[in-house]
Amino acid sequence: MKALPQISEAEYEVMKVIWKHAPISTNEITDKLTKTTTWSPKTIQTLIKRLVTKGALSYEKQSRMFVYTPLIGEKEYLVQERHSFLTRYYNGDITAMLSAYIEDDKLSETEIDTLRSLLRKDTQHGRD
Repeated sequence: MKALPQISEAEYEVMKVIWKHAPISTNEITDKLTKTTTWSPKTIQTLIKRLVTKGALSYEKQSRMFVYTPLIGEKEYLVQERHSFLTRYYNGDITAMLSAYIEDDKLSETEIDTLRSLLRKDTQHGRD
């Protein structure tokens, strides 16, 4: 798995907008984020610049606007984050993670039933 850039929580909020609406201009990103955050346009522009520097976004100038496109996929990024979380907190052991969630009552009966269903489905497809 190729290493993707580390993205802060704030940068991730910007990426979610870009993943959903790309290609998207600076003004459009700013308009969307000022409705859902308390960030100033200057803060949003700084976050966008950081994402470009980190290699998460590309841009092109179209007349007087900058239009952004993600260089990493949302699913790809989330897979990396999930792997990183598992490694950092549970030494890569998903069973330990699920046990901790179940023991701390962090999974509802519905979520546990969904996991059972997923595991049954996986077993039926012949996975070792």
